[in-house]
Amino acid sequence: MLTDAADSLGRSCEVLIVGGGPTGLLLAILLRQRGVEAVVLERRQRPGAHSRAIGLHPPALDALQAVGLEEIALARGARIAHGTARRHGGSSSHHREHDQDRGRDRGGEHEHSLGWLSFERSWPARPFVLSLPQSLTEELLASRLAELAPDALRHGEDVVGLEDAPTGMRVWTRSSRSDGTDATAARARVTRWHASVLVGADGSHSTVRALAGVETALRTYPDTYLMGDVADPAPPGRSEGHGRSQDHGRSEGSARTADPPGTGPPVGTSSTATIHLGPDGVVESFPLPDGRRRWVAHTGTAPSASSAEDLAALVRARTGQRIDPLTCSMVSAFTVRRRTVRTMLSGRLVLIGDAAHEISPIGGQGITLGWLDALALAPLLEQVITRDLRHRLEDMPLLREAARRRLRAARLASRLAELNMVLGRPRSGPLARGRDAVIRAVLRSPLRHRLAWAYAMGWAVRGRPAALPRRRA
Repeated sequence: MLTDAADSLGRSCEVLIVGGGPTGLLLAILLRQRGVEAVVLERRQRPGAHSRAIGLHPPALDALQAVGLEEIALARGARIAHGTARRHGGSSSHHREHDQDRGRDRGGEHEHSLGWLSFERSWPARPFVLSLPQSLTEELLASRLAELAPDALRHGEDVVGLEDAPTGMRVWTRSSRSDGTDATAARARVTRWHASVLVGADGSHSTVRALAGVETALRTYPDTYLMGDVADPAPPGRSEGHGRSQDHGRSEGSARTADPPGTGPPVGTSSTATIHLGPDGVVESFPLPDGRRRWVAHTGTAPSASSAEDLAALVRARTGQRIDPLTCSMVSAFTVRRRTVRTMLSGRLVLIGDAAHEISPIGGQGITLGWLDALALAPLLEQVITRDLRHRLEDMPLLREAARRRLRAARLASRLAELNMVLGRPRSGPLARGRDAVIRAVLRSPLRHRLAWAYAMGWAVRGRPAALPRRRA
């Protein structure tokens, strides 16, 4: 904690949100729409430029609708309406002959379809997952927040101390903004904030969480991955991975025909996520806006791959497809871990998003989970600031129940992400054949609709607290 003598400035607001990512920005908009004075402090001096997370599930689109951004997000994103699973390497002689008959040339490898699923039944109103780079998502949210309160988002503010005082939360920040003043003086400027409630939405390495001493449970995994965004080699209107398009299944440079019934999305589908399973580990690909595609490859437990050229080589070796590393706009190697707080509530502090529940990025559920936190807590936080602030947040039954449900949802999301990781690990022999048989059976039966519902996060919206009436401005 810093002393008052260290302060050069003092400011106040009703709800102070630390973290200007998608979750913090959405919560600020929801609160401002309800007449609550919310301010967002972001460590970065400028908005992020990289794509990072891309998946917005149907519940996330509910959140965008609530803040008036659904239509523009849909216009700028790519809709993933189907998912297909394919097997490369180690197939039976029957499938090998079938692939040869269809003219599939994999340079010594062979690949066949295990099945597919659609989101049509799980979310009839929005039968897709929206692919929208996080940089664009943050841009839309920041613009909407600026419409409501031009000065609500402050970049270049590092939190260096906090205190749960009798009259509310005190937070000290050090500015790293360049505003034309002497750089050294700007770096030394310390601001003391006072807020009725403090929200930590500052990600998996949360400074707020650490300063507050909130305990977490951490689990690490041996899996590593390499991902990158490149130009989609498929012509517009054609799906990657199965050769389907409005030309009735024929892909450029290929003589193969459509997959047998039940093994691929309907003819005409152009937005399909594809999972390639094989002995060396999974390769996944997802549509991006503007004719680009995200590729993710499992790289074992001691990876050496880290470049766009490495990713292109992995994709070529495991799927037979060629991607151009020269078109890569982002490449990143990453590991996987799970971290969950013991409690989301501590005094007048609330932790949300990755600061409360970091899960594996495999499955792309992180942003949606954080936004559901914001949707659940915004009306309750509005109620909090109108009450006697002598009560701790964890002593308020509605907040305590909401936090319990959000952590329960995060644990379920973690289990689904872990299942995805296990299925995508390198497998060969009986283990691979058993895995493929189970996936094939599920994807070619009515169970695929239940699986689509799970991957679309239909389970995550159950039990969301009803919104309280908005406070008049």
